[in-house]
Amino acid sequence: MGEPATLDEVRAWPALVPLSQAARALGIGRTTAFTLAARGRFPVPVLRILGGQKVRTADLIHFLEADGGEPS
Repeated sequence: MGEPATLDEVRAWPALVPLSQAARALGIGRTTAFTLAARGRFPVPVLRILGGQKVRTADLIHFLEADGGEPS
């Protein structure tokens, strides 16, 4: 999985990021992220765009700030 992204790193990301990148911000693995998204349980809204799954960076930032600022 690698190191989770910091809140400052996430703030520098583009407006939309792939689900796997969002997973990194939340400190969870790619497989877990896709499983949660498929079940409608990913912690932030997931958008289906051109066959891929994307997450708004603003939603990630809002979630991370509400959760204390850093992934667990």
